Amino acid sequence: MSEALKVLVLKGGRSAEREVSLNTGSQVAEALRTQGHCVVSVDAAAPDFIEQIKSHKADVVFICLHGRFGEDGTVQGLLELLGIPYVGSGVLASALAMDKVMSKHIYAHAGLPTPDYVVLRAGEPWSAEEITEFLGPKTVVKPANEGSAIGVTIAHTPTELPAAVEAAFEFDTNVLVEKFVEGVEGTVGVIGNDSLLALPMIEIVPEHEFYDYESKYVPGMSRHIIPARVSPEALVECERVALEAHRVLGCRGMSRSDTMIEPDGSVLLLETNTIPGMTSTSLLPDAARAAGIEFPDLCDRLVRLALA
Repeated sequence: MSEALKVLVLKGGRSAEREVSLNTGSQVAEALRTQGHCVVSVDAAAPDFIEQIKSHKADVVFICLHGRFGEDGTVQGLLELLGIPYVGSGVLASALAMDKVMSKHIYAHAGLPTPDYVVLRAGEPWSAEEITEFLGPKTVVKPANEGSAIGVTIAHTPTELPAAVEAAFEFDTNVLVEKFVEGVEGTVGVIGNDSLLALPMIEIVPEHEFYDYESKYVPGMSRHIIPARVSPEALVECERVALEAHRVLGCRGMSRSDTMIEPDGSVLLLETNTIPGMTSTSLLPDAARAAGIEFPDLCDRLVRLALA
C-alpha cells in the first residue's frame, strides 16, 4: 500500500445537488479509509468551512461537491489560494465544463461533433418559430449551469417550448436549447492528467424518457450496460471524443463525457462532467470496475493524481 495521507473530503455544499454530494462524500471517505488514509469530512455549507479546511492541514482535498459552488471552479479557486492540492480539474476547466453554453462553444471550436443548439439569455426576446425552424420540432431545454439534469425538459412540440424555457430560467440566466437526438445514450469516463486512460463505455438505459435526476440516483431507475450495444466504430469514436473533450477543456484527474449514438452510427458529444458522481449507482465507478479498478483503488488513484 502507498504512503498514507491526510485527506479532507469536501461534501454537501449549497447547490441543488446537496443530497447527492453528501452521499458521494460519505462513500469516498469510507473507500479512502480502507486504503489506509486518514480522512476527515467537511460540509461546505457550514459557515466556518474555510476555517475548517485550514485547520485540518490536509495533504489533499477530495472535492465531492456537485453543481454550483463546487463543480464550477469556485472551490477550486479557494483551494488554489490556500495552496492545498485537490482532486480533479482546475478553475478554468471546471468553469468551462460546468457552463453548458461555454463548453458547447469549446466543442464546436475544437471540431467535436455536438447537437445543434441555440442560447437564450434572460430578458432578451426569442422566437419559438425560429428555434423550431433551426433545431426541429423536438428539443431539449437546459439551464446553462446546473448538473444532474436539474431543470432539464424535453419539449416534444413547439407548443411545449415556452414552458420548458421558463422552467430552465428558474435555475439560470442563460438557457441552452438543443436539437433532440434519437439514439443510444452512452458515457465514457477518463482518468489521468497528461497520460489518459479511457474507461469502458457504458450504455445508459433509463426507465424514464431521458436520464433525469431520479434515473441517475434512485437504484433500479436505470441500467448501466457494459459493453455498450453499439458498433465497434461507435465505441472507438465515443472514446475519442471523450478523450479530446478532456484535453480541450483542460481537465485533469477525471472526467466523464456523455454521448448520443444515432441510428446511423454517428456520435454526438452532449457534455462533460468534471466531478462525476461517486455513489452506488454512479457511472464512473461502474466503468472503473469494468476496467478492473475497484472503487477504493479508484479513489486512491485520484488522490495520487492530485498530488502528481
